[in-house]
Amino acid sequence: MLIMTWTKLFKSELNAVFTNGPLLVTVFAGVIFYSFLYPLPYSEQTPQQQKIAIVNLDQSQLSRTLERMVDATPQIKITEQVNNITDAKLLVTQGKVQGLLLIPPNFYRDLLLKKSPSLILAGNATYFLVYGTIIEGLGRSIGTLSAEMKVTRMLIDGDNIALASSQYSPITLNMKPTFNASIGYLYYVVPAVFILILHQTLLIAMGLITAGQFEKKINNSAEITAKGYYWLQYPVWKIILVRTILILTIYLFLTFYYFGYSFESYGISRLASIEDLLVLIFPFLLSVIFLGIILGLLIPRKELATLIILLTSLPLIFTAGFIWPTSNIPMTINIIAQFFPSTPAITGFLRLNQMGDSIENLVEIRQQLWLLTLLYATIAMLLMSHKQHTIKNKSTK
Repeated sequence: MLIMTWTKLFKSELNAVFTNGPLLVTVFAGVIFYSFLYPLPYSEQTPQQQKIAIVNLDQSQLSRTLERMVDATPQIKITEQVNNITDAKLLVTQGKVQGLLLIPPNFYRDLLLKKSPSLILAGNATYFLVYGTIIEGLGRSIGTLSAEMKVTRMLIDGDNIALASSQYSPITLNMKPTFNASIGYLYYVVPAVFILILHQTLLIAMGLITAGQFEKKINNSAEITAKGYYWLQYPVWKIILVRTILILTIYLFLTFYYFGYSFESYGISRLASIEDLLVLIFPFLLSVIFLGIILGLLIPRKELATLIILLTSLPLIFTAGFIWPTSNIPMTINIIAQFFPSTPAITGFLRLNQMGDSIENLVEIRQQLWLLTLLYATIAMLLMSHKQHTIKNKSTK
């Protein structure tokens, strides 16, 4: 009899999940769709061939050499040449170019006189990736020309060519990226955002199923059995346990789809073992499941679940610590963000899977996720018990 009861409850939960259209779209279509859609803008890793305008007021051979060097960089493409900075600014304002370079008059003469001419660089800072690309390309070209001029001067002064080539700068910079070898945005953004996608879709799913059940109006106690309102017939702990097992199983497959196929297809590093990943995945998914149940019990209509979760997406991504340093975020906001499982989970998974950290070094994050799991599980059970009790009392009157 006990086995039959559990089997019937499990079948009821399966039916509730797989007959809920919005939930299926959110969980399966949403997670899989975003695995292809979200990385698409970052597939080229960094912006390239940004259009700029050149204002060459010197027209010397050296200034034209600088033009060719700028145009040869992968970041920049010269598409406009104008005679004054006013026209160049207008092109930037109209969106025809994304930046400009002004070479002042007497540029070549000042260099011969060992003076330092001032070049004017400008970029459209509305898009910081585009702006950074333009400034990087211009800076690299100008730096290369400056190095050539210094070497030439040292040769004129009688220095050996090998010595001049190696000592034109007092400091030699040797940059070696540690965790993002390509310095691309795909490897930087996608691993963290995938965690947030799992977090948000799971919250929506739990909110939809829970709110959808408890928003049903019941006129009398006979309707509970007649219409199959099983979530009012079984003890709360059984309902939550079966629902958790079912949704956890589904999201374990979706999580490993992200960490497995998606990461592999985009060439994103995977440095953690499956065993270490599971140590974080279990408390992360469990805490989100219980938080989603709480959300579903607090909102009056299931449609609000999607709206509320979507509104929290941007704040959560900016308070996670990988886009903007947490030290520059107000302490109150930081504290609030810690109550969302995605905040410690993003930090933990990035350290474990992308940075190669040891699971033993993530004790605080693991403890935080398990504490959130315990907290939200307790609140979910208390809220569901109260709501179940209230509905039963109203239906008997």
